[in-house]
Amino acid sequence: MTRAVIQGAAVATVDARGTEYAEGHVVVDGGRITAVGAGAAPVGPGDRVVDGRGCLATPGLVNTHHHLYQWATRGYAQQSDLFHWLVELYPVWAGLDEDTTRAAATAGLLRLARTGCTTAADHHYVFPAAGGDLLGATVDAAGAVGIRLHAARGSMDRGVSSGGLPPDSLVETTDGALAATQAAIERWHDPAPDAFTRVAVAPCSPFSVSAELMSGAAELARAAGVRLHTHLAETVGEEVQCLAEYGCTPVEYAERTGWIGPDVWLAHGVHLSDRAIEVLAAGGTGVAHCPTSNARLGAGTARVADLLAAGVAVGLGADGAASNEDGGLGPELRQAAYQARLRDGADALDVRQALWLGTMGGALCLGRQDELGSLEPGKLADVALWRLDGLAHAGIADPVAALVLGSLPPLRLLLAGGRTVVEDDVATRVDEHGAARALAAAGTRLAVAAGLLGPSGGSALRHIR
Repeated sequence: MTRAVIQGAAVATVDARGTEYAEGHVVVDGGRITAVGAGAAPVGPGDRVVDGRGCLATPGLVNTHHHLYQWATRGYAQQSDLFHWLVELYPVWAGLDEDTTRAAATAGLLRLARTGCTTAADHHYVFPAAGGDLLGATVDAAGAVGIRLHAARGSMDRGVSSGGLPPDSLVETTDGALAATQAAIERWHDPAPDAFTRVAVAPCSPFSVSAELMSGAAELARAAGVRLHTHLAETVGEEVQCLAEYGCTPVEYAERTGWIGPDVWLAHGVHLSDRAIEVLAAGGTGVAHCPTSNARLGAGTARVADLLAAGVAVGLGADGAASNEDGGLGPELRQAAYQARLRDGADALDVRQALWLGTMGGALCLGRQDELGSLEPGKLADVALWRLDGLAHAGIADPVAALVLGSLPPLRLLLAGGRTVVEDDVATRVDEHGAARALAAAGTRLAVAAGLLGPSGGSALRHIR
């Protein structure tokens, strides 16, 4: 790879000291950052020099929770809460196959990249029996787009006949889910520090997974040396169900089944008591905060300020595009700041804390804080260069405030491992227009298979209301 030198940009390193430069440089060589500092960097023959004037350089954003397959089902169940939303969408997702998943994942990863994301954790837990290699399709899509993927191999073994939400046709047996998860680790997990693909063990949630699968998954993950991920404490209804079924809260249930620890990060964590926050902090357990999705489904607002004050690692998640039709990660910076302030006041979360959530907080959740999340020599060259020289950001003297509080800026450059993923606000490795056409076709196929559209595409989706 050509050595690249970004010159003249404002730089927010997001390192432990919060180091920033009003006008500085970032040097990338061999997939790693080799220098960051004030002023200009020396340039050698053959170096790629990037003019960063009018731009802000930050670490590439880290998405800690997503469901890429959901890009094929945006706009459904528009006024439903989580449980009713799932009941409406599960029958549609029953039609997932490799082609649909690849199209959805490609579109979703492109949107993430176009909003500054260089690492994405995707929680895929729907595996129709005749669907084919869905996880493989997602891994392929990430390779094509060029950003890092943490493939969280999900699972469900509680269908409606066992008191769960998903149709029985969408769940696996407990042993089958564990075996498939082990196979995914053996096939795709790369433990190398510069890995572009890693695998996590990720049963879906307490209302679609048995206690046996939760415990077995934790044991499997620890034996394999990989991380654990699941949904937890997203809604009030989940706590009511946990109390009724298990006689405990969701966090107490997580404790019982081995799901508290420094190798665990939990999606949402909206409804947490003071005691629950203490448990997460003491166990080193992270939380993926998904502000837009939680608002879309009316789930509530996570106690982000309290979690941070307690020392919990909190990252940002876009969540699935069926509950966040934007699907980007950059907009979650502002959503996180605004929702924290709506809950706890105007000083609850400042702009630099919001940027930390989207970078170093996410790296901590994924166990990659030594490799990602800040611009420091020796770290992987995942860099976002945001243009702040246009009308939308003119006059905002603080570049981090411009990024977080203003409209999302266009990208001058996005690097993942030193390789260009986006340049001048255009993806460089995948044709965006072709991806959009493939996604639209995939969405139509799912709707037709679910009986929501006629073969010719006629009639309105009854779920859209």
